[in-house]
Amino acid sequence: MKNVNWSSSFKTIYEKAVSQYKAGQRGSDTYFDASEKEFLKSIGHTAQEIYDFAEDGVTRGEPDYETALLVAAVRRDYFIVVMEGKASDKIVAPGDLTGKDVAEEGIVWLPRIIEKAEAKLKGEMDPDLMYGCGGDRDFFKQNNVHAADFLRNVWASDGDRQKIIDYVKSCREQA
Repeated sequence: MKNVNWSSSFKTIYEKAVSQYKAGQRGSDTYFDASEKEFLKSIGHTAQEIYDFAEDGVTRGEPDYETALLVAAVRRDYFIVVMEGKASDKIVAPGDLTGKDVAEEGIVWLPRIIEKAEAKLKGEMDPDLMYGCGGDRDFFKQNNVHAADFLRNVWASDGDRQKIIDYVKSCREQA
């Protein structure tokens, strides 16, 4: 878990997923062996999360590897520092999230992406959800926010939604 070379292992696994996806292999459950799954578990990640990033990277051209790594780094840090390496037993299902068209202070998707970021930090994403999906990426672009920066800001806000809103507004102003 505290391996200083974890990012090298992450890159190897990510590249394997991209290669397998390009070769036509589908389904995250077929991508990784037991030791790779154990590594992912040790950084608070799942095979499905790597699969989602690889799939969208191949089919949509985004997110890129660097974004996948930065998001994984935030999740890993949260997992180690806040969760002390202990996985949550809660799962946030797609139907538990605020609707896609709901706005907060005039910012559409904001309530949903906050909930997704909180679930991502805690490792509570349902396999049918992706932090950084197409809708999330549109939100990030429209608001001049990077996925990993948003995730870190949600962590730093410690549940204070107004801090998150103010952060997004400040990013919008810098665009």
